Amino acid sequence: MSIKKIIEGKKEWRAHVSRVKALPQDYEIVYKEIQKYLFKVGPIELSEDFGLLSEVLSFFEESSAAGKDVLEVTGTDVAAFCDELIGDSKTYADLYQESVNEKVNKAMKK
Repeated sequence: MSIKKIIEGKKEWRAHVSRVKALPQDYEIVYKEIQKYLFKVGPIELSEDFGLLSEVLSFFEESSAAGKDVLEVTGTDVAAFCDELIGDSKTYADLYQESVNEKVNKAMKK
């Protein structure tokens, strides 16, 4: 990855963070929890760009502008909302499960 791409990525991330900070406080709190959740269990492609997070942010901006309560938008089970977002995407948990199974199967063949 070139320095130019790294710098551009940082600029994009800073702009994204500024948009998050401009959300109403309740939306910002829920957004940050969604971000943490997705970084911990979320899709592998999330590490390559933050498209999904940008989509959530845009959705939150539109919903807050429409005067909706954040939990009206996500539901009270925010983790379930996140799980719906990542749907069939391959996650880090999937990779870990595959790794465990491969190690066990390899060890058992000895």
